[in-house]
Amino acid sequence: MAPPPKHFGRIKAHPPLAAPGQTIGLLGGSFNPPHAAHRLISETALKRLGLDKVWWVVSPGNPLKRRSDQAPLAERMVLCRAVAKNPRIEITDFEVDLPTPYTASTLAFLKSRSPLVRFVWIMGADNLASFDRWRNWREIFTTVPVVVVDRPGWRMKALASKAARAFAAQRVPETEARLLAHMPAPAWTFLTGPLSHVSSTALRNKAKARSQSVAKRVHAPSELPWRKAAPEAAEQPKVEAPPVSDTAAAG
Repeated sequence: MAPPPKHFGRIKAHPPLAAPGQTIGLLGGSFNPPHAAHRLISETALKRLGLDKVWWVVSPGNPLKRRSDQAPLAERMVLCRAVAKNPRIEITDFEVDLPTPYTASTLAFLKSRSPLVRFVWIMGADNLASFDRWRNWREIFTTVPVVVVDRPGWRMKALASKAARAFAAQRVPETEARLLAHMPAPAWTFLTGPLSHVSSTALRNKAKARSQSVAKRVHAPSELPWRKAAPEAAEQPKVEAPPVSDTAAAG
């Protein structure tokens, strides 16, 4: 479970400033590396939900991923700032000063520090598909509203997931998405729209393949810097048109 609020008084974490009444979207992750699809998801949430800002909450470590595949936090922060390219997207690493890296604890901390700010958790459909693997995932849904943004190839899996089924009665129609930030949790919606095929995993694999190819030619170790993928990470995402209807997949 997330630490009780009384423990948060001793924590020195400093998230970005937010005024009472503001609506803040939270896009958490390792951003290893960040890419244009992260920006697309954020800008979709900003526009469709009418949010004031989106914070990229860059995690010091993802409990579900191998640490050996992860670049240093400082490098990921620099790349996030380069990729975001939007004054309404703020980059923060305050989780490094929290006692645990788990989202439920992060949300409890933010709610205790800024009870009058309206937070919304943002995630891609690929995350919803396996959301039941997250620690205290039900607590996340009952702490803040959640917006799920469509990702290529994940829509049906996400909407049929354990988490989606568990909170099916609390799903808000996409046409009412602008109301989500002002609703009490649990409440969530699924947004369709332009889709980007870019992913952090694909960028890492491409960078690894490229460095292995170079290593073979020069007879050198293949461990070249992972950030060789960075220029591609900031490119405009290739997008495809959204599906015609949201209700067909939901039914």
